[in-house]
Amino acid sequence: MGRGSGFGKTILFGEHFVVHGVPGIASAVDSAADATVKKAQKGINVTDERSGATGYAEKKKLQQLESIERMLTTMGMNPKDVALDIWLGGNLPGFSGLGASAASSVAIARAIAAEFNLDLSDERINDIAYEAEKAYAGNPSGIDNTAATFGGLIWFKKNLAGGSNMIEQLSIREPVEIVICNTGIVANTKAMVAGVAERKKQNPTKYDAIFGQAEELAHKGRHAMKEFDLRQVGKLMDENHYLLQEIEVSCKELDYLVDLAREMGAFGAKMTGGGGGGCMLSLTPGKELQEAVAEAMENEGFKVLKTKMGIRKV
Repeated sequence: MGRGSGFGKTILFGEHFVVHGVPGIASAVDSAADATVKKAQKGINVTDERSGATGYAEKKKLQQLESIERMLTTMGMNPKDVALDIWLGGNLPGFSGLGASAASSVAIARAIAAEFNLDLSDERINDIAYEAEKAYAGNPSGIDNTAATFGGLIWFKKNLAGGSNMIEQLSIREPVEIVICNTGIVANTKAMVAGVAERKKQNPTKYDAIFGQAEELAHKGRHAMKEFDLRQVGKLMDENHYLLQEIEVSCKELDYLVDLAREMGAFGAKMTGGGGGGCMLSLTPGKELQEAVAEAMENEGFKVLKTKMGIRKV
């Protein structure tokens, strides 16, 4: 039996913008998807025991099967000739916006490699997971699978010419407490990405200006992280959320949670991931602040994940 794991992630700066070549910053979180794989008699059989948003696993089922077929093809196998029993679990909830699909893709790819005795580097696993992500996101940036594979804090820039993406590990003084809250809405990342591309095409002047601001924010965020200036990081996260509202990928539930987090003292808050539902991220250094923000959201009936950003691969 092969086993594998993949980190969950949160995006601090750049979701949607990274798809179009703007740099972004993602962080692995202290939660992961786990997978086991063993050869079976017939078909691709997935048992998904991850906790998460109601209906997440069911709504993503067809995309999940497509992603596994893409993985096998990329690994040089014919999906029609391979039969597998796959189990998914771990402590990463199946929330939209946590990189759950990328984490599971990395976990499954590693487990398949282990079951078939393939000696694959992390770089190769990352490539395979990127192909799998196309089933979920259509035109993925690659930032989710990169964070899921390598962990830590990552500076990422997509190469629009088709070459290797720029991936740089950033350092942070110590992991920092965050609260991720789920709206309960299962987001359709593929549709959200396509929507931004279409609106950008229809209104290039407006969108080019916004994308320029997003790039500036990413560089400022990188500097603030390096200096461990968490107040500045939070301020920049707030500004990033405003830009995401401007490109129409937020929603009233995300905006409500962002406002609630700020009212409870979060250093900063923003949506994270594809938007249109899914999750929001709040920067809550220290256990006391983390608990206060999480409790306020739970009291409103939302599910939260209390975790840390900046977790490196062990």
